[in-house]
Amino acid sequence: MRGSVTDPTSTPGTRRLRRTAVPLASVALLLPLLGATPAHTATNSATNSATNSAASATNRLQQAFATAAADYHVPQSVLLAVSYLQSRWDRHAGAPSVTGGYGPMHLTDARTALATAEHFAEGTEDARGDSARAALHPTAEAPGTAVPDRLRTLPKAAELTGIPADRLRTDPAANVAGGAALLAAAQKELGEPPSADPAEWYGAVARFSGADDRATAAAYADDVYDVLRTGEERVTDDGQLVTLAAQPRLTADTAQLERAGLGTLPSDGTECPRSVSCESVPAPYAEFGNDDYGNHDLGDRPASQRIEYIVIHDTEGAWDGVMKLIQDPTYVSWNYTIRSTDGLIAQHVKAKDVAWHAGNWDVNARSIGIEHEGFLAEPDAWYTEAMYRSSARLVRYLARTYDIPLDRQHILGHDNVPGPTTSTIPGMHTDPGPYWDWRHYFQLLGHPFRRTGGRHSAVVTVLPDYASNQPVYTGCTTRGEPCAAHGSSEVRLYTDHDVTAPLVKDIGLKKDPTDGVNDLSSRVSTGQQYALADHWGDWTAIWYLGQKAWFHNPRKEPAAVPAAGLVLTPRAGLASIPVYGRAYPEKEAYPAGVPAQSVVPLPYTIPAGQRYVVGDVMPGEYYYAVTFTTDSHRVVVGQDLYYEVQYGHRIAFVRAADVTLEGSAR
Repeated sequence: MRGSVTDPTSTPGTRRLRRTAVPLASVALLLPLLGATPAHTATNSATNSATNSAASATNRLQQAFATAAADYHVPQSVLLAVSYLQSRWDRHAGAPSVTGGYGPMHLTDARTALATAEHFAEGTEDARGDSARAALHPTAEAPGTAVPDRLRTLPKAAELTGIPADRLRTDPAANVAGGAALLAAAQKELGEPPSADPAEWYGAVARFSGADDRATAAAYADDVYDVLRTGEERVTDDGQLVTLAAQPRLTADTAQLERAGLGTLPSDGTECPRSVSCESVPAPYAEFGNDDYGNHDLGDRPASQRIEYIVIHDTEGAWDGVMKLIQDPTYVSWNYTIRSTDGLIAQHVKAKDVAWHAGNWDVNARSIGIEHEGFLAEPDAWYTEAMYRSSARLVRYLARTYDIPLDRQHILGHDNVPGPTTSTIPGMHTDPGPYWDWRHYFQLLGHPFRRTGGRHSAVVTVLPDYASNQPVYTGCTTRGEPCAAHGSSEVRLYTDHDVTAPLVKDIGLKKDPTDGVNDLSSRVSTGQQYALADHWGDWTAIWYLGQKAWFHNPRKEPAAVPAAGLVLTPRAGLASIPVYGRAYPEKEAYPAGVPAQSVVPLPYTIPAGQRYVVGDVMPGEYYYAVTFTTDSHRVVVGQDLYYEVQYGHRIAFVRAADVTLEGSAR
């Protein structure tokens, strides 16, 4: 499952969760009575009443945690920390996550969530992305319908609390109570007393994860205790201020895990950091049919060629079904998948080998692909904090191991991968999409985006506030119909400094731009960097797809910040230069027995005077691998050098001989 397609409504019979709007149920019965306040005057009384009412409205979730903690004898800090890892305390308007989890405690009820599910459309790209070998478009069987225990915690919470399931799904206070009841039950099952000391709840927290194995449960619990030690404070998606005080000296009783009755994972030499839980679910390298094979290529990276990129995907499917697909030799492949409920990582393809995941063979040969259990066009089918954190740890480990810079020129979304040829551009995928929180993700990576340039810098980093940045998207459920309002990592681009101006057009897509959730024509994403082209009041223009593109960038609520960076421009005397979707060697570099690959430009150019931010410099390379046996495989390296540039929403490549560099490296 390769993520979203350009038009999610074009193919029927595919699955996707429907968002159902629900009202916030009253939590008055669960809140303590407010003490009376003496009234000095009628005016003061009214003012104080309004102030108290406003304060109550913004801290009712905090009070719900206190009430549930007292009712079920669970330390409030433990309840808060578990909820933070589940949802960052958000309620997502009562909509289910990708795994059917509801509310601040992410109580799972997958059967209910999937009862109204539809299937998501597939993309049209060849995931291998190499014209030297025929495209592989297998038909995968639909996943089974069995629901594991980790996806049925809400019905169990209903049994423990006596609260109806529909209320647990829609009422945040009830949801918190359900989570507290589950933690208390886990503590009792472990034979532990309901201690007031947070250190004594490690085993119960591990069990709460729903993991079947010790490593995953421990990784989850370790994350919860990291939150307890560092503390957190944030305003939730419905305006609730929630605070968890830091306990930096807290040491958990990890020995409790010995009594949790959990199994072990088949690691089989997985390439993961020790701080995560990682299992081996190998993608098969096998022959089938008429001398065909799948679903990846054996290689010798990084000895044979450098690993330059990590590509972030979403699965567009649930965990169990995706695990079946990756084991089908007629399907495609990727290196890792990360589970939403608890952050479990499965490795499928070794880093030395080349997985078929990006739709561009050049990028595949230079990258590692990571899938995340989720859906692009479901604003509230949300990614959990457990998955974000596990993914960030994996990416940090891979970046250290293979010397990959932690920036948006090297940590790509699938939606940033260019079409290798003109004909492939319209079918390239668009995941993880506008609802992936790149700002938060890079904070977890330890490389937060920030201002790095001066007032007169010629480069900007796109950096909107995720929660308040809510551009209108359409097509999540029905073509042309607005998606649910939601925070977004992306900023919309116009042809002039006016929201009524036409959107910027991508000529490679061969259609007029829209505000569709999968239409990348006129969007930039958090962390991407562009060269400044102009200013007008609260508007900023950048060079984008060979044209001037405008976005609203008010000083008080900026959508971008100044940055330092290296830019390139066409060499003097050239009216324009070509742009490429892959950095292949010149014809003369190919040895006998390896067919030369055409170096054909995309339908884009960089006109004289325009500037684009440089991401990296690399030699022209081509990995020839079209047979099951590896004796004919070759890495061809040319003399031509290429620069990777941030050209539009996607990256692109230009020949070093065609350009002049300006500015200074960051």
